[in-house]
Amino acid sequence: MTNRKIQMPREVYIDPGIVHDTAEICNSLHLGNDFLIVTGSHTYDIGARPVIESLEKNNLSYDVIKVDVASEESISEVEELIAPETTVLGVGGGKVIDVAKLSSFNQGVYFVSMPTTASHDGIVSPLASIKNPNTSISATAHSPIAVIADSEIIAQSPFRLLAAGCADLIANFTAIKDWELAHRLKNEAFSESAAALSIMSAHLITDNIANIKPNLEPSARIVMKSLFSGGMAISIAGSSRPASGSEHLFSHALDKILDKPALHGEQCGIGTIMMMYLHGGDWRVIKNALESVQAPTTAVEVGISDEEIIDALVMANKIRPERYTILGDNGVSREAAYELAYKTEVI
Repeated sequence: MTNRKIQMPREVYIDPGIVHDTAEICNSLHLGNDFLIVTGSHTYDIGARPVIESLEKNNLSYDVIKVDVASEESISEVEELIAPETTVLGVGGGKVIDVAKLSSFNQGVYFVSMPTTASHDGIVSPLASIKNPNTSISATAHSPIAVIADSEIIAQSPFRLLAAGCADLIANFTAIKDWELAHRLKNEAFSESAAALSIMSAHLITDNIANIKPNLEPSARIVMKSLFSGGMAISIAGSSRPASGSEHLFSHALDKILDKPALHGEQCGIGTIMMMYLHGGDWRVIKNALESVQAPTTAVEVGISDEEIIDALVMANKIRPERYTILGDNGVSREAAYELAYKTEVI
């Protein structure tokens, strides 16, 4: 039997204004004096600037690089700036965090996750989603040494991003059903604790839906805490299984088909409605929960045609053939796909 380690952040801060304490937190973790801030064009002012002020106040040296896409090219550019003693600070949205995570992993240095939005669960997990010319791959990286999530900054980000994060968490309900199915039918390894944590993360959203509103710091904190525990479930499982099932395969299929996909969480949310129907669960509960957090539930709302929804449903099971889900080995026929999307009011 091979030993498997579970990676978790050493320290986690989810607080308003915490970004201003970046240097003190890094000093308490003995992360050295040399930092590389990886950020984006949109997140430089709101996220990176206060980080820079904190580092300067404490006489810590830093370099800054802006990335706009999570690609192999971006990772190479970041890696060139990493010295053996560098700590990478990923300050931004999902793409920035993924690039910072993978480049620091490749260079064997520490990485601090500093999200400016709460749009998906990659903030803490040891996985990174990287886009190649024709596809998006999930690469194994490492968990951050620390998470510094300023709930004030996250609350000020567009509410659509927070709603997408909620939808990505609601997708855990079908992801776990798929994982249990693969365990029963294919004898796939299954972790009770990872599954329980994943479902708890989803319930944190559905049980608090009335409290999730635009521009409210406590709302941002609820979603961040849920994304954090969802990311921990992935670390415990050693795979994305607790948070990624047939609904994610549907979303990845849409990414291949569409020139301009919707947000990852939005597509997964719509997929969750349909996959819950296939599982024989109460898909209307999923639909209502998504509507309550202002996440889209129909193709029209995200500008996707009926035909593209059908194409993605037919293609979904081929995205990761090794990952068994409710879609089975043979997937769904065009007729069944149309029926499914129509019955669940997605089209």
